[in-house]
Amino acid sequence: MDKTTAQIAAGIRRRVLEHTLKNNGGYLSQACSSAETLAVLYKEIMHLGSTGAPIMPRAFPGVPSPFNPDYFTGGEFNGPHTSEYDRFIFSPAHYALAVYACLIETGRMDEKGLEHFNVDGFSVEMIGAEHSPGMEVTNGSLGQALSQAAGIAYARKLKKEAGKVWVYMSDGEFQIGQTWEAFQFMAHHKLDNMGVFVDVNCHQCEGRMVDVMNIEPLDARLNAFGAEALKVYGHDIKGLLQAASTPHIGKPLVVLCATNPFEGIPLLKQNAPKYHYVRIKNEQEKNLYRLELERMSPRTLNIPGIIRPAGN
Repeated sequence: MDKTTAQIAAGIRRRVLEHTLKNNGGYLSQACSSAETLAVLYKEIMHLGSTGAPIMPRAFPGVPSPFNPDYFTGGEFNGPHTSEYDRFIFSPAHYALAVYACLIETGRMDEKGLEHFNVDGFSVEMIGAEHSPGMEVTNGSLGQALSQAAGIAYARKLKKEAGKVWVYMSDGEFQIGQTWEAFQFMAHHKLDNMGVFVDVNCHQCEGRMVDVMNIEPLDARLNAFGAEALKVYGHDIKGLLQAASTPHIGKPLVVLCATNPFEGIPLLKQNAPKYHYVRIKNEQEKNLYRLELERMSPRTLNIPGIIRPAGN
């Protein structure tokens, strides 16, 4: 059955929570904040070629080199890179698990591939790299992916290719100088074949963005740097879709997606203000997350280990 965008978003959160429970920790809040944006990008916005069938991730091929004929990137999960198709450049590498879940939910990656997650010798990295599923450049998130995406977009513009370049970023990357240099380049070369979606969850690994290094008003700053920036609610699928069609002649489009780092899993709110990585500390906490998973499941599941509170 072909899934709706909302079903894909729900599936991303559910799969990442399942994985977090299995491993007593994970980058869970990133799935909470990014689920709708990733789902709408893959399902409705990006014009990507088909993979034919879900792909099983391959073993790590070794580092890129003229002497390594086996090297590949994870871009194969986004379909062929021919001129008519869009390209997707993913920047915040620690969101990798959410990307893998999205690829599974959209039929591009074999779900058994998650068994290779963070296992030596495999490409399904915990912190995604250029060979990881859905990724094709070194990212970071250090602003590097945006610079590389701008170079790809510039080359596509010179070659008059029809395909666009879409980028996904986190708001923490706007605390980095290289990001702003990339936007200067994009504005100078009028790269209107670029669209950038930003997860504005207002948190980074050290806590709230405003406490670490304030970047607001981000939309005004981006517009001053020559972008066409607008704000949307990042969990509103219709709003995200409408934002992608905003006119931006001669400018890159930037969609600032205001999100919650605990969206869909309210139990996560207890971690405020540090949502970056969730570590499940004890069996009682694990049980509470099991109950969250049961609530999120599309059908009644027999989830091992659940202890129900009295009266339930």
